[in-house]
Order: sequence, then C-alpha cells, then structure tokens
Amino acid sequence: MAVKARMEAVLNVGLRVPSIMLLEVLYRWDVSSFFQKIQRSSLNNNPLFQYKYLALYLHYVGYILSLVLLTLPRQHLVRLYLYVLTALLLFAGHQLSRDYVRSELDSGYEGPLYLEPLSMNRFTTALLGQLVVCTLCSCVMQTKQIWLFSAHLLPLVARLCLVPLETIVFINRFAMIFTGLEVLYFLASNLLVPYNLAKTAYRELAQVVEVYGLLALAMSLWNQLVLPVLFMCFWLVLFALQIYTYFSTRDQPPSRERLLFLFLTSIAECCCTPYSLLGLVFTVSFVALGVLTLCKFYLQGYRAFMNDNTMHRGMTEGITLLILSVQTGLIELQVIHRAFLLSIILFIVVASILQSMLEIADPIVLALGASRDKSLWKHFRAVSLCLFLLVFPAYMAYMICQFFHMDFWLLIIISSSILTSLQVLGTLLIYVLFMVEELRKAPVENMDEVIYCVNGTYRLLEFLVALCVVAYGVSETLFGEWTVMGSTIILAHAYYNVWLRAQLGWQSFLLRRDAVHKIQSLPMASALQLQQHNDICAICYQDMKSAVITPCGHFFHAACLKKWLYVQETCPLCHGQLKSQSQPANAAPAPDNPPANQNALEAERGEAQREFAMEEATQAEHASDVESSAEAELEGQLGEKQVFFCFFFNPSF
Repeated sequence: MAVKARMEAVLNVGLRVPSIMLLEVLYRWDVSSFFQKIQRSSLNNNPLFQYKYLALYLHYVGYILSLVLLTLPRQHLVRLYLYVLTALLLFAGHQLSRDYVRSELDSGYEGPLYLEPLSMNRFTTALLGQLVVCTLCSCVMQTKQIWLFSAHLLPLVARLCLVPLETIVFINRFAMIFTGLEVLYFLASNLLVPYNLAKTAYRELAQVVEVYGLLALAMSLWNQLVLPVLFMCFWLVLFALQIYTYFSTRDQPPSRERLLFLFLTSIAECCCTPYSLLGLVFTVSFVALGVLTLCKFYLQGYRAFMNDNTMHRGMTEGITLLILSVQTGLIELQVIHRAFLLSIILFIVVASILQSMLEIADPIVLALGASRDKSLWKHFRAVSLCLFLLVFPAYMAYMICQFFHMDFWLLIIISSSILTSLQVLGTLLIYVLFMVEELRKAPVENMDEVIYCVNGTYRLLEFLVALCVVAYGVSETLFGEWTVMGSTIILAHAYYNVWLRAQLGWQSFLLRRDAVHKIQSLPMASALQLQQHNDICAICYQDMKSAVITPCGHFFHAACLKKWLYVQETCPLCHGQLKSQSQPANAAPAPDNPPANQNALEAERGEAQREFAMEEATQAEHASDVESSAEAELEGQLGEKQVFFCFFFNPSF
C-alpha cells in the first residue's frame, strides 16, 4: 500500500507538469508581436495575418485548457493521458503503414513475398510493428476488441493477397480514414464528459465554500495539487532543458569562471515568467529546507526529527526571494541584467540560510557547553559547524566585494554576513566560558555579566545596522523617488527591527538593573548564619560560602537569585514578594537564630515541602537560560534578517 500511495503521489505531480509547461510557453509567446513582425515583413500579403484573431482566441483557449489539465482529478487525468497515448500509437501505426507502402512502391515488386527476401523482410518488420501497436492500444484502452485498432493492417493483408501496388495505396488511405472516423466517433460519444465534469466540480466547490468557506477550499486545492512540489519539478525540468540546450550547442567544455556565469544565466533564463519565478521560489525553499534539515541531522542525528521547529522550513528564504524579485521587477529585465540582480538576491538568500543555521546551532552549542556531556564527537560536530558559520559568511562577503563595486548598498548587503560571523564568535566565546567553568569544577565569578555583555554587543551592532537602513531609506524617500510600497516597508522595518528591538533591549536592561538593586537591598548572611543553616543553594544545588537572605528567611547565592529575579519577583521557595530598597526602614533582616516556632513549622512541612522546593529550584536554575532563549526567539521573529529590506527602498537598484 505504501508503494501504491507513493506511485499515486508521483503520478499526481508528474502528470500535471506539462500543463504548467504549456502555460509557460503560452506566456512567452506574444501573439500580437508575432503578427506585427509578419505584417512588417510581408506587407499584409501573408495569409497568416488574416487569422490573427483566430490565433488570439486559440491562445486564450490554450490557457483555459492548461488550467483544466492542472485542476483535473488524478483519475480523470490518468484517463486523459491514456487517450492521448492511444492517439499517438495510432499515429505511429499510420506512419508504419505509410512507410511500408512507400518502400513497396519504390521496389516495384508485386510477386509473392516468399520469393523476394527483401520484400519478406519489409513485410515481417511492418507486421510485427503493427501487431505491437494494436496490442498496446488494446492494453491502454483496456478492451479485448483488438480489431478496433487493426485498420492499419489492411495494406499488409492486401500485399499478402498479391493486390496491385496502386490499389494498396488506396487501401492505406481507406485505413487512415477509417481510423480517423473511429477517433471522431469516440470524441462525439464523450462530448458531454467535460460539461458533466465541470458541472460536478462546480457543485462540489459550491458545497465546500458554503460549509467551510473559501480559505478551506484554497487549502484543499493546495494540498490536492501539491503546488510547491509541482512547481519545483516544473522548474527543475525547465532548468535541465536549459542546461542541455547550452551544452548541446557547444563543442568545448566551459571553464570554471564560465560555469558560474552559465549557472547564473541559466537561472535567469528560467525565471522570465511568473510561473517560472514561482518555480524558482519553491525550489529555493526546498533547497533551504534540505540544508537546514542536514544541519540539524549533523548536530543531533535522528533525534533532530523528533522535535521539528516549524520556523526552519525554508519558507523565509523562498518568501525573501519572491519579495525581492517582485520589488525589483526581475522578470522584466534582460537576461544579463537579470543574472546580475539574481547574483545579489541569491547572496541574500544564502545569507538567510546561514542565519537560520546559526539559529539551529546556537542553543545546541550552548547546551553542550553548559551540560556535562563529555562526548567528543558531539562537541566536534557543534564546534566545526560554528567554525564553518564563522568563516563562510566572511568569505562570501569578501567574494562579493571582489565582483561588485563597494558602495553603501553593498555594505548593507554584506553586513548580514558580517553580523552572522559576529554572532557565531559570541556563541563560541560563551561556549568556551562554559567549558572553562566545567573544567574548573567551580562557578566563574560574574559569569552572567560576561554572557550578558557578549550578547548585548552583537545585538547592539544589529540594532545599529537596522537603524542605518531606516535612516538611509528615509533619506531616499525624502530626497529621491517616493513610492507607497517603499514608505510602507520603511515604516514596517522601523517598527519591527528598530522600535521593538530597542524596546526589548531596554526592558532587558531595566530587568537586570532592578534585579541588581533588589539583590543589593537584601542582607548578606554571616558565617554563623551559614553554619547554622547548613544547606545548599536551592537554585544551583551547590554549597554556599556566601549568600543573601530574603525577607522570608531563605538563603540563596546572590548570582543565582539575581537570575531568578530576571523572570519573576518572588521567592523561589515560598513565592513571597521580594521588596526592593523602598521597603520600610524598621523591617529588620532575618535574625541570626531563627525562632523556635519557625523551626518547628519548617520541620512539620516534611519531605513534601522539600520536594516542592527542589522542583521550583530546578525551574529557577534554568530561568536565565529560558529568558535568553525566549529573548533570542523574539529577536529572530522581530528582525532576524533586517538588511534584506534594503532593496525595498531602492526599486531602481
């Protein structure tokens, strides 16, 4: 059943590709320009010009037929292709019969076949060919009435009966006319089939729209037609034909530099219509998905497919390519200009893929550094991928600077790759700090502050780049060409990548400042208090050589409690509010010796309270990591690839 379902899925896609190819050909064929050329060349004397409007009607009829073929159900589509295959087989039988009659006329021999070896060979070959054609037609049409497809055997039977050659010519024509009449009868008997199919389809579509709505109908058609895979296959076929055409017309193999130019020009040739552009968009999306999947598999093995992230599906790269192509008018350019622009757009897409790879690798690398996993192979895979993401974006930026003249726009484009390398450098630095802390078997002093400074540095650089893009876009709008779309994109970019980014950074700074103030307002535990408490920190489970005391009388490491306060302003154990320095002056710190009734109350809580405290402490231990990951995820949603908006501000780029 699995093989059958897979074959049906392949047929569902493969049989619809010719319909999109037909749409591509019809879009490229400009009927008006074609007849204008005929008019200029023949001065209205060419008879083809008289059928201009008929050709226009056929042009639009071709569009309708292509859409019908594209949306036909799979069963009817398979049946239609079988009918077309039968027609081609009948045409092949006619060609065989005609060639045989011509060869017999050229030989001029009218005697018995067994007396002439050449005539016998021609007859045997033609007979076997006609029998194969008849058998295939009968199998394709699923009928046992093989005589329906045997009209082309009449010239062979006549030759076997020693009929004169001139008569065999008329018999061959009769066989061809008889076959044509059979085809016409079949078409006439199925003339109402398209109407009935259209009527049934309209009824079903109306019911779906009435019950579920237009959105459900669109999603159903999207899933049934498998449009992303369909357009990807269509574009790959188009690209393969373009490459084959190039190499078939060249005698010498191209050089390495010529191969890059060939690759870009072939892609440019295969995105000159909306259909081929959509095919390129879906192809880029699937390529990006494959690269990101391979990245996750390289880092985590088969465990990567258990928790798949919907944010890394290649959609961002495909949408980026589509928006940039539409905004810059890619399909309206000449091939050379289109190849030049595609090189820049593909550079941006590759930079987006590298950024997505970093988003996948960053939490895995940091988790390996913070964990006690000593698997060298895991660490090697994580570090090697980070080194690749550190070097390759810088190499890309260097290469594009070699091909193009450096200006402000190019600087904005390559800034994405530079920022990716900086982020990887920060991730590797934090990883090294975690590994040093693990090797020392003791926490590093002010580790949280160091990590915050490293993360804050490259986020500040990202903010400055986004601010420069907005500033330059505003200047281009005010002093250059003003467009509604450009202004809309500037406002969206300014809100998501500048305002929200600045707001997020400021909120993070205020949280850290308030946490520091709260920690400074809490009293430090003395050596006697630590000795009497004789317990570990409930957050990190480490011994306490120094600690702060909360108003509710609980002991924690100052650094651990500060991380907890980044998330919420309550005690990790009892959830009591932790007041800041503004609390009343007469509020005394916890005494050196806890009251007896408090000790008794804590003793009565028993093992259940300790288990609850351990669970809360486990949550607090990872509070800072949760904040960092959530903050990073929000960062990516707000403007992970902010420099891509640079093209929107300059439509004539």
